[in-house]
Amino acid sequence: MSRSSETSAGAPAGAAPGPVTADDVDLAVQACLALLRQAPSDGGAAAWDAKAGSLEWSCWETAEHLADDLFAYAVQFGPRTPPLTREVPFVWRRTAPGGPANVVFAERDAGAEGLLQVLDACGALLTAMVRTASPEVRAHHGFGVSDPEGFAAMGVVETLVHAHDLALGLGLSWEPPAGPCARALARLFPDAPGGQAPWPTLLWATGRGELPGRPRLASWRWYGEPR
Repeated sequence: MSRSSETSAGAPAGAAPGPVTADDVDLAVQACLALLRQAPSDGGAAAWDAKAGSLEWSCWETAEHLADDLFAYAVQFGPRTPPLTREVPFVWRRTAPGGPANVVFAERDAGAEGLLQVLDACGALLTAMVRTASPEVRAHHGFGVSDPEGFAAMGVVETLVHAHDLALGLGLSWEPPAGPCARALARLFPDAPGGQAPWPTLLWATGRGELPGRPRLASWRWYGEPR
């Protein structure tokens, strides 16, 4: 089965999930976009101003934040010599108190269609950078200096879990592709419990759900360092 047709079925039980690739980023972003295209567009401003799940941000702000994450991960290892102790010094700013600090913002007058174009473009940028960067390259992240696979996994996790937040805020149903979910979970959360399906485990690992015998996490992080 090709990556592009991958569903929530996932890999066979006990199979190693394999590395996170540019295809995983693309699949996650396109699945997220397919979800968000079901949301109100014309006249749907109120829906996009609703809170995104358990976040304090609106759905619009959350989608902008996701686009900004994908952009930031792509450009972090874009310089010929990426910085290892700080982020590439773009200017991050907030447009509202308590909102996300971004480089990337979508023109509100362009509506939901424009917002999704911004998200699509930033996803394509990370996909292209992961596909073309040397696997030996390293770049800074607050959770550990990482490689292109690590940044790909970060992009997948951000996309899948923020799609979850957006689905809750927009009243949509979301079941992500299991392959990217399993591979990103294995890459970034080596201490996550086994024996559970990848998606509920990823929700637990990112403080968005519970697992049997394991309450929701009050704080969490991933581990981006190459292993």
